[in-house]
Amino acid sequence: MMLVLASAAASADTIHLKNGRTILADHVRENGNRYEYDIGDDSYAIPKSAVDRVETGGMPASASSSLGATKTAGDLPVFIPVDSLANEGDLPKTIVREGKVDPDALAKLEGKGNAELSATADFIAGKFEFEHGNIEQARRYFDSALHFQPENSTVLIYYAALLVRTGNPSQALTYAQRAVRAAPESPDAYTVLGYAQQACDRTKDAVASWKHSLDLRPDPAVQQYLAKAQREQNVETDFAQRESSHFVLHYEGKQTSEAFRGQILTALESDYDDLSRDLGTPPRDNILVTLYTEQAFFDVTRAPSWSGALNDGKLRIPISGLSAMTPELARVLKHELAHSFINQLSGGRCPPWLHEGIAQLLEPKSLGSDGRQLAQLFKSQRNIPLNLLEGSFLNFSGSQAYLAYSESLATVSYINDSYGMGDIQRILQLLSQGSSTEAALRATIHSDYGALESEVGKYLSDKYGD
Repeated sequence: MMLVLASAAASADTIHLKNGRTILADHVRENGNRYEYDIGDDSYAIPKSAVDRVETGGMPASASSSLGATKTAGDLPVFIPVDSLANEGDLPKTIVREGKVDPDALAKLEGKGNAELSATADFIAGKFEFEHGNIEQARRYFDSALHFQPENSTVLIYYAALLVRTGNPSQALTYAQRAVRAAPESPDAYTVLGYAQQACDRTKDAVASWKHSLDLRPDPAVQQYLAKAQREQNVETDFAQRESSHFVLHYEGKQTSEAFRGQILTALESDYDDLSRDLGTPPRDNILVTLYTEQAFFDVTRAPSWSGALNDGKLRIPISGLSAMTPELARVLKHELAHSFINQLSGGRCPPWLHEGIAQLLEPKSLGSDGRQLAQLFKSQRNIPLNLLEGSFLNFSGSQAYLAYSESLATVSYINDSYGMGDIQRILQLLSQGSSTEAALRATIHSDYGALESEVGKYLSDKYGD
């Protein structure tokens, strides 16, 4: 499988694999029987036996485009609010030293008794932690900033974005509304307000907010969010609603029977209990679920034809031709719900291969007859390198996606069988604290990507090989 990563600008190295694929890296170095390489802030390794040659010079991997948006909730529009804060000057250098927030410097600044300066200092610290994935620490700093300046629009915007990303849209809505009141001419405030409204199942309001944001400042990302919300609004105009303890179900009245809808909610509530036990940290707000005809599902989501369902913050489930619960639908429901739990536990930072591997494991699903073929792929080093599965699967062809899902399940099955679900939870927790995927793996199972792929290959060979 060829996965070409587009990139632009300065020099880098290219690893040509024997199976025909290439890896763009910022820097490649030899270390014994493997090549180690850097992409952005992360380091990876690959056995020399898998490499045909290495070319130096080219385009930087860190500028590469990703393979697409993630499947689950967590993506937010990229925005840089116009700061309504004290003149920062060299404050960032004072507050962030050697890649960490300096609490002593913060305390010294707060001790000066200047509310605006204190809010700015805490905002800088919170923004740094937010951008580095340390969600809980970022939240504490934003809370502190708002203690000094409760109606600062910049802090409110970032806080609302953080809350949406971590599965707290009802809380985010309050902060986003305050941001709009504090800065009624800020397109960023309306952008985040729309995102919180959409996540709170207020699609009509989200459409109005995003239109207002675009009137203030054109933005292609916001335009895409608006277009999808309008498609959803058009399709779901006549949909009805039913609620249970943890779910809000949307459906077309003639599409399903009351008994079938009851079966779906019962299954979801049972899955919720199972996942709360297996993963912990359930989503804080009610989970939105929409049932579609097959055509309506693709009209709204624009998902690839091989997709059987989608969780983009809402569980979107096509149920054409079904009148009662089936084993396959039960697996789909649990798989998609698992993504909500994984997203909550990882702070929206879980890579697709780990997301999909855990969700499949918890359906539950096994490799079955695919195990033998996958063992051969790993043995001949024709598997997709894990770092290339950190981008979305949604741009894959059907056959590519099938392989990506199988490799994801194999890798997570190996981790679960060898180390247990506790270490999978720990990996997700480390991701929520700002660790890169590979750093989280090293801290738990003591493997980088190269070693993990070798271990998965041996696991498959022992379990499914000749």
